[in-house]
Amino acid sequence: MHLLPFLRWLGGTPVANAIDDSAWLFPVIESFHILGLALLVGTIAILDLRLLGLGLRGRTEAELARDLAPWTLAGLGVMLATGPLLFSSDPMRYYQNPAFAFKMRVLLLAVISHFTIHRRAAGSLRWRKTAAYLSLALWSAVIAGARWIATY
Repeated sequence: MHLLPFLRWLGGTPVANAIDDSAWLFPVIESFHILGLALLVGTIAILDLRLLGLGLRGRTEAELARDLAPWTLAGLGVMLATGPLLFSSDPMRYYQNPAFAFKMRVLLLAVISHFTIHRRAAGSLRWRKTAAYLSLALWSAVIAGARWIATY
């Protein structure tokens, strides 16, 4: 299946046209997207640093993970709500952007890692540091990819 007809349709939807035609709508949505990313990555980084033994030593990893989970999910939810809106404003541009492709691939790996490897490794002394370093590297790559999107 070829994506071009779908991308053309998406770029012509009323929502995409409203975002594209407005001088302020895209920056507002992008601001919420960045806030969601900061909330998501910030809460994950706090847990990763705890797994590495760097801070919040008065709380167990399980307690910290439980307390941060709603905030992590809220950040992910904001990103998943705003990301497609941003994409729809110019889908051909994003589709052809290598930085966007990189970000999407690394984001998928980071989310899968967080909800599988990261959670299981938190209980294992042997793997917790490896999982924390992997998580920090993947989320840093997501941020770098997001930043690079604007340069293409």
